[in-house]
Amino acid sequence: MSMSEWQKYKLGEVYSFSSGLSKSSDQFGYGFDFLTFKDVFNNYFLPDKLTALVNSTEKERQTCSIKRGDVFLTRTSETDDELGMSSVALKDYPNATFNGFTKRLRPLGNVEIYPEFVAYYFRSPRFRANIVGMSSITTRASLNNSMLAELPLLLPNYEEQVRIATILKCLDDKIDLLHRENTTLEAMADTLFRQWFIEEVKEDWEEGSIADFAEHYKASVIPRNNPIEMYYHYSIPAFDTGKEPILEQGENIQSNKYLVPKNCILFSKLNPHKDKRVWIMLDNIPDNAICSTEFQIVKPTNLEYLYFLYGWLTNKENYDEIASGVGGTSGSHQRIDPKTIFSYSCPQVDMKTIRNYNKCVEPLFYKQRNNQQQIQTLIQQRDSLLPNLMSSEVEI
Repeated sequence: MSMSEWQKYKLGEVYSFSSGLSKSSDQFGYGFDFLTFKDVFNNYFLPDKLTALVNSTEKERQTCSIKRGDVFLTRTSETDDELGMSSVALKDYPNATFNGFTKRLRPLGNVEIYPEFVAYYFRSPRFRANIVGMSSITTRASLNNSMLAELPLLLPNYEEQVRIATILKCLDDKIDLLHRENTTLEAMADTLFRQWFIEEVKEDWEEGSIADFAEHYKASVIPRNNPIEMYYHYSIPAFDTGKEPILEQGENIQSNKYLVPKNCILFSKLNPHKDKRVWIMLDNIPDNAICSTEFQIVKPTNLEYLYFLYGWLTNKENYDEIASGVGGTSGSHQRIDPKTIFSYSCPQVDMKTIRNYNKCVEPLFYKQRNNQQQIQTLIQQRDSLLPNLMSSEVEI
């Protein structure tokens, strides 16, 4: 079906617009399911299970409900490139509500729409370009109802929507399967760590600290001094959106960064009590790898300490204790002092035990790495196929 045959609408002709909940911080963490800004920003489709909670009233749950076919757009952001990122509900979420920094687009029912199709349409380069073009830049990029209502929406017939979405969804289903496998591998590694070093702790292991096994690596670089150089940037957003670095040119990176060595651990000092961000780097780190200074680099003094250190730092009890040392005047941006990480207690495990442990867990970490590489290949295939399908350049 040629794109010239697709029906053109304005968004306001097909969807109604609603804003979400804005509540004080003490109303979160208990109550009913809640769709967060991050859930919308990071996913084509809403997660199957929402993990955040809010103390919402019955009226709020009715007004800010989530049903299959609802489209959620980020309505405000620091930059226009991050504005209007979408996520679509593929099922009803009873008693759930959504956050006030997003807009809900609910189908009016006058046009036949396949939710899986619009999930890809709203993330396509064509629609994203329209969003960026209409955003109003003040101190923050933002979208309002009148702007949304004027955005163009091109729809093929329903059967064509299903065909296009089915092709793309097959790739996403495989990506999701690999993500779930990596989660299982992470849990297996954590279980093995607990068995080796917590449940079967040896009495002759003296107490030491992380600093006995690792150095605080702080080699820095100023990317803008090398404007045409390409860097693999391990940032906080990169961690949150799939644990893959972002390839950026030096001139576009404004702040100083740390150089990332092979076989190390990145531990985020930013809001560790809210978001757990501990990133293990193996031996496949590309040249020109850099990271945000919000990460602290834990570099083992001996390569064989890597998996032990990662297990110790990510163990829930240890991590929660380290994260409890946050400080700062801003409630939204609190940090831990690097000394809190490196001075944290750690048993002086003998090298024979560490080597035997490595034999058990190393295959799990390398399987994770291989899965991650396959995920990136599938994402590239999906993202290259998406604009072609949305412009009818590829026949189905």
